[in-house]
Amino acid sequence: MIEKSCSALLLFGATGDLSRRMLLPSLYALHEDELIGPDLRIVGTARSEHDDAEFREFARLALAEFLPEDRRDDAKLASFLDRLEYQTLDASNVDGFGDLAKKLGDTSCGLSIFLSTAPFLFEPTIEGLRRAGLTHGNVRIGLEKPLGNDLASSTRINDAVAAAFAEEQIFRIDHYLGKETVQNLMALRFANMIFEPLWNSGGIDHVQITVSETVGLEGRKGFYDDTGALRDMVQNHMLQLLALIAMEPPASLDATSIRDEKVKVLRALRPVKAEEMVRGQYRTGAVKGAAVSGYQEDLNEASDTETFVSIKAHVDNWRWTGVPFYLRTGKRLSERRSEIVVEFKPVPHNLFGQRGGRLPANRLVIRLQPEEYVRMQVMAKEPGLDRGGITLREVNLDLSLTTAFAKARRRIAYERLLLDLIEGEQTLFVRRDEVEAQWRWVDGIRKVWDDTGMEAKPYAAGSWGPNAAIALTERDGRSWND
Repeated sequence: MIEKSCSALLLFGATGDLSRRMLLPSLYALHEDELIGPDLRIVGTARSEHDDAEFREFARLALAEFLPEDRRDDAKLASFLDRLEYQTLDASNVDGFGDLAKKLGDTSCGLSIFLSTAPFLFEPTIEGLRRAGLTHGNVRIGLEKPLGNDLASSTRINDAVAAAFAEEQIFRIDHYLGKETVQNLMALRFANMIFEPLWNSGGIDHVQITVSETVGLEGRKGFYDDTGALRDMVQNHMLQLLALIAMEPPASLDATSIRDEKVKVLRALRPVKAEEMVRGQYRTGAVKGAAVSGYQEDLNEASDTETFVSIKAHVDNWRWTGVPFYLRTGKRLSERRSEIVVEFKPVPHNLFGQRGGRLPANRLVIRLQPEEYVRMQVMAKEPGLDRGGITLREVNLDLSLTTAFAKARRRIAYERLLLDLIEGEQTLFVRRDEVEAQWRWVDGIRKVWDDTGMEAKPYAAGSWGPNAAIALTERDGRSWND
């Protein structure tokens, strides 16, 4: 049984970009709000040669750059930096873990580990922790993606972790699950009676999930070219969003109940046919009025890696039979956006039709970023005497989470995920059977690509992707929510 309190948090990759931008600011926020115990030590480790003082200076500079102005407090910053310690470690050499264990000291009352590393380092890292006695029952380990690049490599990593840690000690991180709006999906569905009776194939025509970026490679050349859009975004973030939208109501809000329902959805995903998907790769174009180069120019070499993917997915169960889930994600697209669009079926009879009234279907738009809102598009009559006919138009019923909860402190996803890791709450983390179901479906897509020789279609940077992605919905009589 893992104790609730935790004496130390160990950060692998502590001098990397994720640490600078997300982890250290998140931990400072938890410290500032007194959400972590005063005795919690935060020990960073990486290959970089630093001592404690140098790591504290590294953290101070990172916080100066990435902390919002309203969160900066000199006294609290000084006390936070006092928590920080550092141990240099080459994770590929298991012999170095003994010095790390000495730095940590007695961890019998609890140790949380945040492991962010290249896939090839997972196995030696886990072995090093095991040899150093850092895998005992009071240790929790958070695993940042990528956890492999297909089912076989993911299985090897999970087997290596499972050889040292029990499943209840393992916290597989998908940072999308820490976003406030993603968690609001549960409240939206299961705390509002108006939606659940329609949340099925009888009431919903189709679902769209879009995760679009305007940026290109942004310093991730090697990783991204080996990974591509399908494995970088669809395999984890987008399939988790799909599972939350499509899952059955869980028996309770505990981690087991929620993850049981998500994995049922993932296992019910129908294999995708070649005509149900589009690969793309951006070429030169303009994003927000600025000229940008194409993917292969950014990479400085020829490549067929996809920077865009669009898929028509199906969940083969009673609730969702006949309802397509359209997924699209890509780089260098028209705008940065993460959203879910649920389009309901049209009314069975348009009684306004003879008076000129058009009735487009109602849409529920759940925007995750950059804004956070829930918007219901409903039909209303325009004011007037209607002598020339009735004019109906869409109006929005808006719930702006930013406005509605203006007094509540907005937290980035890693604040919640790190706190849950420290406290041992697994609900927002991904279970092994979920990961394997996701990889099994994605591997099937990649096999179709290989079997058919499917090439990445070019699209202009600043567009919404290849024309074929538009046709994917248009030939079904539907349109993307652009």
